[in-house]
Amino acid sequence: MGGPALVALAPSAAAQRVAIDVRVDRLEKEMKAVQRKVFPAGTPLEAEITRPATPVISPGSPSSSPITDLTARVSALESQLASMTGQVEENSFKLRQLEEAFNKFKAEAQSRADAAAPPSVKPTVPPIGATAGTAATSPAPKPGANGGASEARKLAVAAIERPSTGDAADDAYTYGFRLWDAKFYPEAQAQLKATVEKYGSSSVASRASNLLGRAYLDDAKPALASVAFYENYQKRPRGDRAPDSLAWLGEALMQLKKPADACKVYGELDQVYGANLSASLRGMMDKGRAKAKCS
Repeated sequence: MGGPALVALAPSAAAQRVAIDVRVDRLEKEMKAVQRKVFPAGTPLEAEITRPATPVISPGSPSSSPITDLTARVSALESQLASMTGQVEENSFKLRQLEEAFNKFKAEAQSRADAAAPPSVKPTVPPIGATAGTAATSPAPKPGANGGASEARKLAVAAIERPSTGDAADDAYTYGFRLWDAKFYPEAQAQLKATVEKYGSSSVASRASNLLGRAYLDDAKPALASVAFYENYQKRPRGDRAPDSLAWLGEALMQLKKPADACKVYGELDQVYGANLSASLRGMMDKGRAKAKCS
């Protein structure tokens, strides 16, 4: 009597285990797909869902209880994965909205810059080999008539020492930093922009692009600053200054009177870098959120 019943139960239990294996395989694939969205530039985490060992069923013992329990656990995992996938899609949608907004900012800022600058006016940056000196400590001489560089300003810029350490990328950034530190903002912008364009794939690019945004912001050009900050975060999310660029992007948006967009940026900053934010950046983010009245 017991023999036929056990034989009848065995195929049913085996079929259920096969069905569970199929669901676990699907869960693993879907989890990896979600991880690729969450970690596009890094190594995905190992999936925590693994195929369970096939239980050994002793003759005469019930086979349905362990399989029923395992089925319930897999169903719960499927539900959690569906919720996670929905959250990833929602975050991706918000990021696309932010990207579209900044593409619009970029076009508007470039249009205003082209309309405001006379065709013949270009920031004056001394050629390599200019007279070396120390960074200026007094206020930078103002530009001359029609925005051109005055003779006093040219001499002051020429006095900024160009480093020559043998590391061309770092020297280019350091020279841009010295121009910015001496408050020669247009010249710093030209130098840092050229540095990013020439050494965009090097580790110095994140610092140079972030400082370019700072140079625009200090020069009362928040629209151009917002473009520089956003592009640095978008192109170099793992760069040294990616968190800084998001924090300063929030500040630039506040100067543009766009508190709602600033709140989105602060939310992105907290979500992506929150666990690793320095005390100064966290303080800047918290202050910005309060100023923007983020919910």
